[in-house]
Amino acid sequence: MARGCRGVPAMLALWAASWSCAAGLALEWDQPFRLPPGWTHTGRVNPSHEVQLTFALHQQGMGHLAWLVNAVSDPHSPRYGQHLSLEQVRNLVQPSPATLMAVLKWLQGHGVEKCRSVMTLDFLECRMPASTAERLLPGAEFHHYVKGQRSVVRSPLPYTVPEELAEHVDFVGGLHRFPAERKVVSRAWAKKETESGQDYGGRAAFHLGVTPSIIRKRYNMTGEDIGLLPNNSQACAQFLEQYFHQADLAEFMQLFGSSFGHRSQVDQVVGHQGKGKAGLEASLDVEYIMSTGANISTWVFSNAAPLAELEPGAIHHDNPGDRLCCQQELMGELHTSCAVDLLSAGRAGAGRPSGRHESQEPFLAWLLLLSNMSSLPWVHSVSYGDDEDSLSLAYMERVNVEFMKAAARGLTILFASGDDGAGCRRVPGGNHTFRPSFPASSPYVTTVGGTSFKNPFLVTAEVTDYISGGGFSNVFPMPDYQAAAVRQFLHSASKLPPSSYYNSSGRAYPDLSALSDNYWVVTNRIPLPWVSGTSASTPVVGGMVALINDRRLQQGLAPLGFLNPTLYQLLEQGHDSAFYDVTEGCHLSCLDGTVQGQGFCASPSWDPVTGWGTPNFPRLLRALLPPARGGAAAR
Repeated sequence: MARGCRGVPAMLALWAASWSCAAGLALEWDQPFRLPPGWTHTGRVNPSHEVQLTFALHQQGMGHLAWLVNAVSDPHSPRYGQHLSLEQVRNLVQPSPATLMAVLKWLQGHGVEKCRSVMTLDFLECRMPASTAERLLPGAEFHHYVKGQRSVVRSPLPYTVPEELAEHVDFVGGLHRFPAERKVVSRAWAKKETESGQDYGGRAAFHLGVTPSIIRKRYNMTGEDIGLLPNNSQACAQFLEQYFHQADLAEFMQLFGSSFGHRSQVDQVVGHQGKGKAGLEASLDVEYIMSTGANISTWVFSNAAPLAELEPGAIHHDNPGDRLCCQQELMGELHTSCAVDLLSAGRAGAGRPSGRHESQEPFLAWLLLLSNMSSLPWVHSVSYGDDEDSLSLAYMERVNVEFMKAAARGLTILFASGDDGAGCRRVPGGNHTFRPSFPASSPYVTTVGGTSFKNPFLVTAEVTDYISGGGFSNVFPMPDYQAAAVRQFLHSASKLPPSSYYNSSGRAYPDLSALSDNYWVVTNRIPLPWVSGTSASTPVVGGMVALINDRRLQQGLAPLGFLNPTLYQLLEQGHDSAFYDVTEGCHLSCLDGTVQGQGFCASPSWDPVTGWGTPNFPRLLRALLPPARGGAAAR
């Protein structure tokens, strides 16, 4: 819902001293503008400088979409596994003809013609001179910001839209948010003291860091646990100019992949794959999703190119009917069906990439690709996140809907829980609270936390990795599928932080975990040890989910899709051995006199540090292979 001027916080009011309420309504009145460390302001852009904006058009059918997601994702539902195609999702959520007409008339009334839509018709990407964008969105003022070789264009001031447009547009991307940076860390082992006489039963294997064989040993995966089907695939997404190198992957598999069948090449790269140095996080993602989800076709979404770069062109097209639509619209005579046809014709397709555009939000570009590709991998591992309080409510709610659309199609979206424990921020009045992360806090993604070996040199039981992100959302309410598990934790935990530090009624995360400490990675042809973070655990879990999908598809079952409703029912169905319960350790939080750096602590069953624990692969596979039931594997 659009907010008027009455809701503008004091800080934004100071920024917008010259902004008149008469200009319109602020869609993202609560979006702070924070210049991240390392970024430098270099001044206003030239009025003719071309900027790129993403318009999130208001959707229809949200209530029915939520019902459908639950129906196709709940194992107890008769519609379980009957996922929707992209076309079916489009027919459900596409904006009304009135919305399409209103937005197109607004854009073309300002001379904006270089636009592209997506198949679901609910996003528009448009290019225009900065001067046009500032007239289109009163209050906005575009400036250059640089960090090293990277450059973005952003507005430090809030934007507005005409009051009559507020009901048709959810938010406009490309104005405020800077690319969020989540980096894996490399840390030397701090050798932990083990209790004298501790017995590991003679079964613990000595190791000098986590490799694919160590992961397979810990989670009971054999050399036969590899993918077999050509129609199964998995993906990871990379942002922030992070790139992998095929040569690094080949060397990694040569060093660490001899005990299982595997592929040494990524099958498809979607987006911009740079020629510079490989990024540590990009290398980690690719190498471990392909070694856990071994021999499964793998895609990489690499700094996804904007739609307008895939096939340049204007809203008007070579089809005479499309030109007539535009002419009629400019004359105020556009028929409702013409607006739909117009945007349908303007969808992006395959074409010549035309170079990077500096004002694009890479995460938003990835979301748009999900809405524009009818054929996608079933599993997506994403190591990306930002603080909830650094994002507007309108933005988070709309991104959450995009995850609902993916869930309806049967896609499993996994996000890293973050590497800041419970997080910490100071609130007005000087007190501290924990700081949840998004999209980890979305109720429509599966969030993966992190663990460490209790003895860092032996394959033994796991404890909490103190950096593992987890907690409770301040934005999204607790979904029904996890309510019983979270209530049990809150009632049975031996020690909880003060209730003022977290929202006990919010979506709780993570949902499950895997090892996140002391990985070996090959990057730029160099094997590096001691790489840590939930950016490691997430692709490991992603590969396992892809393997389980492989077995399901072999049996004629639908892929797992949105995983959480199933995960939270495993215990009541007697599958308590599907996970190794992690019951030791706490994660970090605020360094103050009250909690003294300690957030939540692991406990029996589910907890907001490690979720349900870490996978016992053969038991988890058995739990997720029920007798065949109806449900076509439609995308």
